[in-house]
Amino acid sequence: GVEVGPQPQGVARADILDKMRKIVKHGLDFVQLFNEGREFPPCTIEVFKIMEKVDYPRNKNDEVIAIIHPKLQDQDWQPLNNGDPLFLTLDGEVIAYKGDCTVYPTFINEAAYYEKKQAFVKTVKMKLTARHIRCQS
Repeated sequence: GVEVGPQPQGVARADILDKMRKIVKHGLDFVQLFNEGREFPPCTIEVFKIMEKVDYPRNKNDEVIAIIHPKLQDQDWQPLNNGDPLFLTLDGEVIAYKGDCTVYPTFINEAAYYEKKQAFVKTVKMKLTARHIRCQS
């Protein structure tokens, strides 16, 4: 499967649809070239590994007491460092990220994840290396 976004729940955006079409086309091109015997050299790619789902701050009654901080909103895949703002309480208090490493949040404040108690997902950036591949006839 291919998930391309972000885009609001229930909304079809032309730019996101175009990105999805391009990635599917690249995948199909790869399969065709592989099946034709093309050899692909070793490569390294940067990926983001999901580490943890983060909920909104809640009170003892399980009610949300803070919203995504404006500086974090719309910053999917951008580095988040110790001390950077995460949440803003309804009283105006900033809740900062307390972590021992840089993370890359994604799915920030997505409406589809409210019911799942997910404010965002913390990911870490890593590199994967693939050996060369070739179709064995």
